[in-house]
Amino acid sequence: MAGVRALGVLSRSTSRRYALCTGATCRTFSVAPAMLARTHVNYEVKGDVAVIRINDPNSKVNTLSVQMQKEMAEVMDEVWANNAVQSAVLISSKPGCFIAGADINMIQACNNAEEVTTLSKEGQKMFERIEKSPKPIVAAINGSCLGGGLEFAIACQYRIATKSKKTVLGTPEVMLGLLPGAGGTQRLPKMVGLPNAFDMMLTGRNIRADKAKKMGLVNQLVDPLGPGLKSPEERTIDYLEEVAIEYAQGIVSKKIPIHKVKGSMEKIQDYIMSFELVRNQIYKTVQSKVMKQSKGLYPAPLKIIECVKAGVEQGPVVGYLAESQNFGQLAKTSESGALIGLYQGQVACKKNRFGTPQREVKSLAILGAGLMGAGIAQVTVDKGVHTVLKDTTVSGLARGEQQVYKGLNDKTKKKNITSFQRDSILSNMTGQLDYSNFEKADMVIEAVFEDINIKHAVLKEVEAVVSPHCIFATNTSALPIKDIAAVSKRPDKVIGMHYFSPVDKMQLLEIITTDKTSKDTTASAVAVGLKQGKVIIVVGDGPGFYTTRCLAPMLAEAVRVLQEGVDPKKLDALTTSFGFPVGAATLADEVGIDVAAHVAEDLGKAFGSRFGGGNVEVLKTMVDLGFKGRKSGKGCYIYQPGLKTKEVNPDIGDVLEKFRMKPNPAVSSDSDVQYRLVSRFVNEAVLCLQEGILINPLEGDIGAVFGLGFPPCLGGPFRFVDSFGADKLVEKMRQYEAVYGNQFTPCQLLLDHAKDSTKKFHM
Repeated sequence: MAGVRALGVLSRSTSRRYALCTGATCRTFSVAPAMLARTHVNYEVKGDVAVIRINDPNSKVNTLSVQMQKEMAEVMDEVWANNAVQSAVLISSKPGCFIAGADINMIQACNNAEEVTTLSKEGQKMFERIEKSPKPIVAAINGSCLGGGLEFAIACQYRIATKSKKTVLGTPEVMLGLLPGAGGTQRLPKMVGLPNAFDMMLTGRNIRADKAKKMGLVNQLVDPLGPGLKSPEERTIDYLEEVAIEYAQGIVSKKIPIHKVKGSMEKIQDYIMSFELVRNQIYKTVQSKVMKQSKGLYPAPLKIIECVKAGVEQGPVVGYLAESQNFGQLAKTSESGALIGLYQGQVACKKNRFGTPQREVKSLAILGAGLMGAGIAQVTVDKGVHTVLKDTTVSGLARGEQQVYKGLNDKTKKKNITSFQRDSILSNMTGQLDYSNFEKADMVIEAVFEDINIKHAVLKEVEAVVSPHCIFATNTSALPIKDIAAVSKRPDKVIGMHYFSPVDKMQLLEIITTDKTSKDTTASAVAVGLKQGKVIIVVGDGPGFYTTRCLAPMLAEAVRVLQEGVDPKKLDALTTSFGFPVGAATLADEVGIDVAAHVAEDLGKAFGSRFGGGNVEVLKTMVDLGFKGRKSGKGCYIYQPGLKTKEVNPDIGDVLEKFRMKPNPAVSSDSDVQYRLVSRFVNEAVLCLQEGILINPLEGDIGAVFGLGFPPCLGGPFRFVDSFGADKLVEKMRQYEAVYGNQFTPCQLLLDHAKDSTKKFHM
């Protein structure tokens, strides 16, 4: 990402010198006259080391904003001009964050690709000055060191990092449709080798400090400190600074080498990598993997490969030029706009717009220890919330408890937590078969079977034993919350909390409010979801709410496509090539054919023929035959334990033959099938906004992408309408409407946007 803006050499004022004495010890440090005017970057000289401290006062994290860049340039010029300074330490005063990257707003403020390219070139120039600094600079890293922050760090002569869990290094630009634009594509391969560099830049994954040391990304590690007269974070930062100063002085005195002596294995690797044939094979393999995973829908990974190859094969001048130009081009692509929009949406959806709840939820009870109930327990118990998991049978409870244990034990195996921490977390969960201690619960989440009568029964049972302040949340995927709350004595305390499976991996939580749900109840539900680490959308009540309501018509269309003779594998290929991470047939299996049939029937009753498409009897027949999807081992596909590959269920052919439909050639091309599926999803999303189920397009995009797997490269249904064109989408829907009827009738809001091209869901 674009790093520090290179500014010209500014006026160099003479520094005033002070003596700092502690007991019998005296040390001198200087303070620049401009220091008091600076808000983001300051420095002091300790002995002969300039300690440069960064801290954005207006944000929880440090970013390379325009102000940060300006002040950093001033400070570096003063440090380089000061003859009393022999070396420098770059450190953050902000707990848990070194530099989290560039300021996205700075990139978005550019009017065209050329301006972004210029931004990249300025960052490259500044970091080149850092890299060629006549005075060694030690980057002292504590907390997140990402994007432009990592590019800054690897331009320094030496890096020291704390072994804190918060200390992570990475290049997440690819997740925003960008590439490291301030020298990252050129320096990383030299520092960690081609395979590691590609892995970092193409996945955007975070690297922990200990692994970073093994890779050669950092030179030295220091242990974080515990509490004392100051907080652990403050003590750790102070200690890191002391160590970094010692190392900076050691580098100047030649006691500490900047470059590690390579071992025999590294020399062998370097020798192997010196062959063009080997390097070309790596480029070919990496590109093949990228195309397989991205279907060519994301330009950034391919541009990263291009930049690295240019630098390695043609030299740094060509490499840096390729990096800056490609960075500029990528920043103005629709894919980058979509991904940045999703990132900003995530940030917005991780805030509680309903305020602070009157009472914090410290004890949470969950009804039903099935897949969903145990999943909710798993993401709650490790957040310091006392969790009660209740089921009606010993075997059901045991299965749920085992699921929670396995989830935590997997973290232990990956060394994310220790076995002691695992056991300590588990001690915070109580499994039981009755309602004892429910009077202590601040919130109860029911995750029982999707049946209104069962939900009514448990709601009455819960209200008979809980305290008046306790909130009742239902994890339904389609039943209207007002219908469930109809038997409640306190409907203001009833709310929907729709989790997605698997709960520990799916980021979205859809919270549903009725006209009787109180603001404090909503605030509490959002607070719990945020504590669980969820991205949250809050929607209005109605059959299917938002997410299920959008998914249902698309799946109905998928069933029709299968009935028209398209093979499940072909259907999956068509949906994944459009950008969906999971194919439509596979998605039906994952959701559960029985669940899909149940929802299709319920929503069909609520919305009538508009929710038609494929014959729901296809799904019912599959259920009768035991083809319930992945959970039963058979659905559209056959699932065998231990096998990643899956084959089409041969018995599904007989079912589809029984309900065979003749396709209309005018609307049955591969492209038509894709747009039939997508247009029904998108039209329903826009209708939800029109009807007030959604409060804004942003939450609609977030819900669709993070809950249902709408193509991230398109940014969500609303951003898709903006980029594709509402008029073009309506034109396609009219063609399908002529064949299939009202299932493809565009909603009024979509028609309004089609008539006026200036109307956009996102500005």
